Parts: sequence; C-alpha cells; structure tokens
Amino acid sequence: MTPPADRPDDTVQDGAYQNEGIRTLLGMFERGDPAEQLSLGQILQGLEQSAFGMFLFIAILPAFIPIPGIGGAVSGPLVLLIGAQLLCGLSRPWLPGFIARRGPKRGTMHTFLGKISRPLRRLDRMLKPRLPLLISPLPARMFTGALLILVGVLLSLPIPFTNYLFGFQLLLFALALIERDGALMLVNWAAAVAAVLFFGLSSGQLVNGVIELVQRWTGG
Repeated sequence: MTPPADRPDDTVQDGAYQNEGIRTLLGMFERGDPAEQLSLGQILQGLEQSAFGMFLFIAILPAFIPIPGIGGAVSGPLVLLIGAQLLCGLSRPWLPGFIARRGPKRGTMHTFLGKISRPLRRLDRMLKPRLPLLISPLPARMFTGALLILVGVLLSLPIPFTNYLFGFQLLLFALALIERDGALMLVNWAAAVAAVLFFGLSSGQLVNGVIELVQRWTGG
C-alpha cells in the first residue's frame, strides 16, 4: 500500500482507477472544501473492484460516533445492504436513490482518517493483493456477504460497549476488499465467526435479532 505518488499505475485515466489501493481511493478526501458533502453515488462512480470496500468503509463511520445507538441505527442497515448484495453475487454495489444522494462531508472523512492514520501507516507495509481465491470467486464473495450480514445484525443490536469492536472488525473487512488482500480476509472470516459464536449464538441475541428483522421486513 504505497502512497499514490510512488505508484505510477494509480493515476486516473478516462475517469477510472487503474489501481484502487486504499491511499489512492482516500486521496479524494484530502483536498477540497471540508464542508462539501460527497454523495455515495459520486464517491463510488468509476470504481470497479474496490467499490464494495469503499462503500463499507464509509458505511461504518457512524459506528465510531461515541453516542449510544447511533452506530447501530445508521451503520447496521448499510452493512446489511452490502452483505446482502455480496451474498446475492452482485459484482458492484446497487444504491437506492435516497442512499446514493447521501454521504459524508469531506471534512468528516478527513477527521476520521486522521484518527486512524497511525494503524493505517502500519497496515501500509502489510496489505497487498494476494490469495485472490478468497476475494474474487462467487463462493468467497457470498461467504463474505453472509458474515457481513451477521456482524451487521450484531452491530444493530443494543449490546453494550461493542460499537467500536464491530466497527473495527468491519473496517478490516473494508480494507481487505479495497486492497484485494485474501490473507486479511481469511483473518476477518475467522474473527467474524468467533464474534458470531461469542456474542450472538451464546446469548441468543443474534437469533432474536434476525427473527425481528425478518418480521419487520415481512410485516409479520
């Protein structure tokens, strides 16, 4: 994950990224009016392989807001949407109009990136495209989608002191998707399964949460 200046292939040609590494993608938030609101449709336009990763990266931002209930209420449904689309085999995110027109302010993204700059610098030396069988094939994307749905449900539930935990876990999923890093994805799979077993099935909260969501969606 080398800075864009050192990556000649990271330049944008004909409106599309040639190499969609995390530094290249996030460079779009570094310059410009901090008060400018960037729509999700605008941010994801032109992205190819990393579109789901960037969508997830932005979706989990509210999980790091230190106000109880905000992270689950905002991030949870977006994570479920992303997970469902991966589970259904979509190669690019589909955004309903009311979601595509919304998005973070440039200054909000810049502040968030500043807070996580230290771990990002460490990850710079570690993340790279590898083990594509854990990223690109349909079964891998479907399994990732299923885990995102389960972790998204956990994030939506009122489990005390877990917003940051699930938010960080989803952030690693986003980085793995953006960098096409199958090794990190394998770690994410193991961590997500452990979280589901520990926080969900052991206490019954995950099962109850899924039942409530199904009843809400079906009107039951």
